[in-house]
Amino acid sequence: MGQRVAVIGFGAVGRATASLLAARGDEVRVVQRHRPREIPPGSTFQEADVEDGEAMGRACAGVEAVACCIGLPYDAAVWARAWPRAMNNLLDGCAASGARLVFADNLYLYGPQTRPLTEDMPLTSYGRKPRIRAEITQLWRKAHDAGKVRAVAVRAADFYGPDASTSVISAYGVARFLAGKPALVPYPADNPHDFTYVPDFARAVVTLIDAPDDAYGQGWHVPNAPTRTLREVLALAAARIGVKPRVTVLPRGLAVIAGLFKKEIAEIAEMRFQRDRPYLVDSSRFAARFWRDATPFDKGLDATIASYRQRSPG
Repeated sequence: MGQRVAVIGFGAVGRATASLLAARGDEVRVVQRHRPREIPPGSTFQEADVEDGEAMGRACAGVEAVACCIGLPYDAAVWARAWPRAMNNLLDGCAASGARLVFADNLYLYGPQTRPLTEDMPLTSYGRKPRIRAEITQLWRKAHDAGKVRAVAVRAADFYGPDASTSVISAYGVARFLAGKPALVPYPADNPHDFTYVPDFARAVVTLIDAPDDAYGQGWHVPNAPTRTLREVLALAAARIGVKPRVTVLPRGLAVIAGLFKKEIAEIAEMRFQRDRPYLVDSSRFAARFWRDATPFDKGLDATIASYRQRSPG
């Protein structure tokens, strides 16, 4: 008999996670503010806002695990208001129901680093978005250490894949190549950089849902394909599409000007430390305990290309 799991948030990672769980026979409850057009066969939908404590309590009731796959708008002001509320509401909901919490996290909480990222790095106080991610990490850690909940984080690098509409590789690389345009990159493209394939991220979330309690109370890094630069990944994508690997890198000065008109670009500015140097993720702890066979770039890109071709036939 499958587990009962609530998947909170139905963006790219939530959709992939819910699909994996439903496909193996788990009872999946998809939770977000608005009903999506489609949910995995056999799953159910429950409307709830993560900032509403009572609604989150109902969303967490009657399940054995909660997968937090929330993707808030990329806006520091929204994060500062909504993330602490969301995390506290999830922790309260899980405490009341006894459900375990698996948090699909990113790597912002480490802040600027000059060596490969490891799970034992201290939490940062840098910037706005990194500091907020560090603060909500402290919330779930304290709740776990106090015995209030059993909580764990699964952390991924910048991700890409068939369903990753905000990914530079997917949306600004593959989609533009297929449209006969050069890839458009808002930051340097020649530093070694790790990328996470969304289905691998979802697989890691499910792995922690299944893991014993001794795996909880800590963070785990999702395994990635061997490190490449963004330009190398885009060149591989172009080759598989059959076009020239044209890449337009937005100069920093122009990116600042563009940020005056497009908020998402302005919000990237404080995250320069992820792009102005090698950005490497050490996932050896996860690999030693669980699995290490991350999807190679050629397979991940083929699936991404196929998905975008289906959306725009011909």
